[in-house]
Amino acid sequence: MHHHAHAHHHDHAHDRGKAAENISAAFFLNAFFVVVEAVGGWATNSVAILSDALHDFGDCLSLATAWFLARKAEKPRDARYSYGYRRFSLLGAVFLSGVLTVSSAFMVVEAVRRLLAPQPVAARGMLWIAVFGVVVNGAAALRAGRGASLNERAVFLHLMEDVLGWVAVLAAAGVMLVVDFPALDPILSLAIALWVLVNVARNLRSVFRVLLQAVPEGVDPEAVKTRLLALDGVESVHDLHLWSLDGESHVMTLHVVTRASDLQAVKRAVVEVVRRDGVGHVTIEFERPGTVCTTDCDSAAR
Repeated sequence: MHHHAHAHHHDHAHDRGKAAENISAAFFLNAFFVVVEAVGGWATNSVAILSDALHDFGDCLSLATAWFLARKAEKPRDARYSYGYRRFSLLGAVFLSGVLTVSSAFMVVEAVRRLLAPQPVAARGMLWIAVFGVVVNGAAALRAGRGASLNERAVFLHLMEDVLGWVAVLAAAGVMLVVDFPALDPILSLAIALWVLVNVARNLRSVFRVLLQAVPEGVDPEAVKTRLLALDGVESVHDLHLWSLDGESHVMTLHVVTRASDLQAVKRAVVEVVRRDGVGHVTIEFERPGTVCTTDCDSAAR
């Protein structure tokens, strides 16, 4: 006879209103600065600043889309989506990756064209825009950094990367004030575009790993199985499957062979072991020794 047990682990509720407030503040600061960058890039003839304007426009889309889809992802599971709506947050990553890829490709083409035919750049104007960029992006990063959620942390890190990018533009403008080196601007633009493309590729890799139900990154199934086998009452573990709903909330199903009479105690011990790996939803099927497994475990392993 088989026994089924389900266990769920829930984190303490985060102050969603405060999180939305922090992200919206970062969004409006970014939106304002995109306009400043677009005008300033055109006025100074700087393709590097125009490149970063497109990148920051992608940031604005990212913040707006992330907020909308995060709200959607908060919906509880229903008859249509039995695991809930958490994977809606992945749609934003795919959409924004496409936007950033197209905009970066355009900037690579423009930067190469400028390298082949260098044009004068208003370095002093670049310098002042870079100073403004450090201040505005720094303020947005500090606001996002007040939050404690993973989303706010990701926004904070991304904005800090923008701050560092503007520090690089500031340094380049300072060099061009002293040395006539207009090619430095498209070189910097190429570096920004290539950096964006590399990070887009990394993000898409993570997204597709989740969509293809790969084992969550940072979780070792064999190590999990070893810890489970060390529990009292657990004789063997098989048909163990691990995947992630959204890259943060993980799911596990497994069969546990046990002679224990207190299945609730075994279940609590299993849940406690896998909780450290971020597994919040566990489905356990208990089996007695010698019981025939109801699933084709060998086929599943292949």
